[in-house]
Amino acid sequence: MKKLFINIIVSIFVVATASSFASEEAHESSHDAAPAKSGAEVAKQCVACHGEDGNSLTPNFPRIAGQHADYMLHTLKSYKNGDRKNAIMAGIVAALSEEEMKNVAAFYAGQTGLSVVNIDDESKH
Repeated sequence: MKKLFINIIVSIFVVATASSFASEEAHESSHDAAPAKSGAEVAKQCVACHGEDGNSLTPNFPRIAGQHADYMLHTLKSYKNGDRKNAIMAGIVAALSEEEMKNVAAFYAGQTGLSVVNIDDESKH
């Protein structure tokens, strides 16, 4: 009878400890994952090279305003996984989540970019 009592006490202790540990782990992981930044928030770190609205003022950096969001996302993922090589971009995207990359791609896709002139349209020359 004494052994049964000890086994019950030990089982209760093990179950209580395991559920407490699982609860703490879930609580910690919910605090570790910060909410994704908006596209405008992420874009703040892009201003120095790509300009405030994605229209770079220098030819050294591409104008990304108005770029297709799916192309931008593909490009950002390529910098992150190393398929595209650029130390500055690799460093920037390393800290971005997938959702943040989608957000910033959508942000720049919504900006007004360069207009394209049809060379066959004589009225625009």
